[in-house]
Amino acid sequence: MLKKLIWVPVVATLLGANGCALQVRTDANTALIHACHSFDWAGSFRGNTSLRTTIANPLNESRLRAAIADHLQSMGVTQASGKADCLIGYGIGASNVIVGGPYPGWGWGGGWGWRGPYWDGVGWYGPDVIRQGIIGVDIYDGASREPMWHASVDQDLTGAKGAEAEKRINAAVQAIFAKYPG
Repeated sequence: MLKKLIWVPVVATLLGANGCALQVRTDANTALIHACHSFDWAGSFRGNTSLRTTIANPLNESRLRAAIADHLQSMGVTQASGKADCLIGYGIGASNVIVGGPYPGWGWGGGWGWRGPYWDGVGWYGPDVIRQGIIGVDIYDGASREPMWHASVDQDLTGAKGAEAEKRINAAVQAIFAKYPG
């Protein structure tokens, strides 16, 4: 009995407070990847493009840049202006995704007429719309500017602001760089 009680807190700690760990997806250019000793930014969201006002939150961009810089500096990678070993790119995005098949729960009903999503006594059945967010980090070779490594994690910042947004961004950056091979 005692063994079972010990495992519950251990599993809960490993899974995290929200019940699941962030899933990181990575891809690497194995012919080019190397350790970074210095970094600079490949670019930013800032600018006067027509997309600028509809996509990126400049506060979250600043939070993401700070989290990346802090994490790299904690790894001993210093920020350089000019000739850096690596250039860092990043992105934040979100989209709505429809899940549940093309028309689940739709069809002819009760012998007459067309019916839409239906009630089964417990809940409504039909397509669901899920908000999916993503945070990505890209590392490029500083000399050739060729991509070396890409990582992304599903992390939705919709509605998050201030300390909550910073917490989610920091968790995403930590999970991403835990997978960095350099």
